[in-house]
Amino acid sequence: MRRPRFVDLSIFTLKYIFNWRFWIAEITKKSEVYKKIVDKLFFEDDEIIVVPNTININKKIESEGSEFLPTVIIKEVIKRSEDIVIMNSCLCRTSNNCKDYPQDLGCIFLGPTARKIPSHIGKIATVEEALAQVDKADEAGLSHIIGRNKIDTVWMNIRPGKGLLTICHCCPCCCLWKVYPNLDEDISGKLEKLEGVEVKVHEENCRLCKKCLDEVCMFNVIKLENDKITIDADKCKGCGLCVNACKFDAITIDYAEKTIDDVVNRMEDLIEIKEL
Repeated sequence: MRRPRFVDLSIFTLKYIFNWRFWIAEITKKSEVYKKIVDKLFFEDDEIIVVPNTININKKIESEGSEFLPTVIIKEVIKRSEDIVIMNSCLCRTSNNCKDYPQDLGCIFLGPTARKIPSHIGKIATVEEALAQVDKADEAGLSHIIGRNKIDTVWMNIRPGKGLLTICHCCPCCCLWKVYPNLDEDISGKLEKLEGVEVKVHEENCRLCKKCLDEVCMFNVIKLENDKITIDADKCKGCGLCVNACKFDAITIDYAEKTIDDVVNRMEDLIEIKEL
């Protein structure tokens, strides 16, 4: 019988406190000391970018004359990676016992620190397997978050954090970053919208079906005001989940074309191999 490891105790603890995450996050707004401790322990040096789900928005982007699709960024980063590990399951969805999205679509980890991930929670993967995982996540209606996320190195007890890049496949009901509105801005500001992405509401197409209000937005920025659907552009992270939920093209996503290398190089700069 295998003895429990640190990571097993971490998973047990995280699943136990998962539903307290909003309360835990809210305290960062009330206590400066607590905020600094939480930031130091779990978010120090984080840089995370939201990448839209592109299954249902590709045609809209292509119709604007752009051949560039946001998911290409993730795939290009994967293609340039030598160390790839795919988690056996999604910690957020298993902790929340998600019934609406696949629990077995786990995060993808890139970089030399990924070699240290315990084999019983994730498997070494090929580029092709990782690319297929991204496609499966898109097909399942998930959006993506890519970047350096210190909390992953903490719960897995692996170092250095600067040698690990995380690609999460996020659902609107379980994602850890649903705590975004509850966090102090010094921490939540580390989660960024992909540059060039803009989500728009077209009132002339809206039927007020209110599906976009049904816990679709991970960041709680969609409101019904004066019988109109509104999106807070300053807080929207461009995940694209509301676009997928709308069946009347009342919400669309536009992407101002930008070279792949500009964004991919930024991601590569987050991984420091020399520290290993």
